[in-house]
Amino acid sequence: MTTDDLLPRLELALEARATLIGKDRRAALRLFAGFYEGGPCKGCPELVADLYARTLVLFDYSSSPQDGAHNLKIAQDFYLAQLPGIECVVQKSRNASDSAARRGLITFGESHAEQITENGVNYALDLLLNQDASFYLDTRNLRDWLHQNAAGWQVLNTFAYTGSLGVAALAGGAARVHQTDRNPKFLALARQSAMLNRLDLGKMKLRAADFFSEVGRLKREEARFDCVILDPPFFSNTAKGTVDLVNESTRLINKVRPLVKDGGWLVAINNALFLSGQDYLQSLEALCGEGYLSLEQIIPIPEEMTGFPETRVDPPPSAPAPFNHPTKIALLRVSTKN
Repeated sequence: MTTDDLLPRLELALEARATLIGKDRRAALRLFAGFYEGGPCKGCPELVADLYARTLVLFDYSSSPQDGAHNLKIAQDFYLAQLPGIECVVQKSRNASDSAARRGLITFGESHAEQITENGVNYALDLLLNQDASFYLDTRNLRDWLHQNAAGWQVLNTFAYTGSLGVAALAGGAARVHQTDRNPKFLALARQSAMLNRLDLGKMKLRAADFFSEVGRLKREEARFDCVILDPPFFSNTAKGTVDLVNESTRLINKVRPLVKDGGWLVAINNALFLSGQDYLQSLEALCGEGYLSLEQIIPIPEEMTGFPETRVDPPPSAPAPFNHPTKIALLRVSTKN
């Protein structure tokens, strides 16, 4: 197949999402999940298209950016024709040697969207901040759960990145939200998001710190939270400790569990692509067998992230069931009494 076979895949994917694209164009969603909807089309699986308000963000994951350039042009021309409200296009080449190209280059328009609205909550964006888009679409349903349930809670959001999960909790009436990430530049967006919603900044603490150091400090202070969110990267290694979601997915859960109040919630997120849902579930069940945790709920990922039955061609590398996506979100209830 030629790269021109991409057009039918884009058309089918866009048709399936027709009801998701609001007229006011303030939301964010995935328009094309190439890894799942690309099929045998040459280069298609390496293309992902997201819409952030009126900005189109195109991701090229091909090993050679030169090979992906043609698909990026086809996709940009297609969406500009089909979605006339687009005001800006950002292209990101994830394997480019140039760091600016990895963070994103504006190829249409002059300035990208700086905020989106999701389930009534506003979130600040910096689409050129990092090689992703500064806002994760796959945790939309978790943000909604936090917004609906966090009233009065004390919340700890670890590996917070730009803090959207913590902002959702604060917008839902949380009494205090502690957000921690190693990068203060990322955390600054959480403050902007809170200001967009006119939330009380005095209820949100942003702390740039290593996860292991910060958890240790909170334990020494005997801090306790109604909800602890654990959303680590797939793998990282610092002088303070190692994160490995394939081989040690439950070690971090045990590390933060003592920070959760009796009856509180521990939100465990594992985005390891090659860790099957069944293997992750078994590891969680083994933890729950000790009597201090119980698995209460699985939060599904929005369907457009992996396509729809009529658009999905390729399965993920490892079967996610009983989860519906490689990003696996589990809500665990904590008991301090055994």
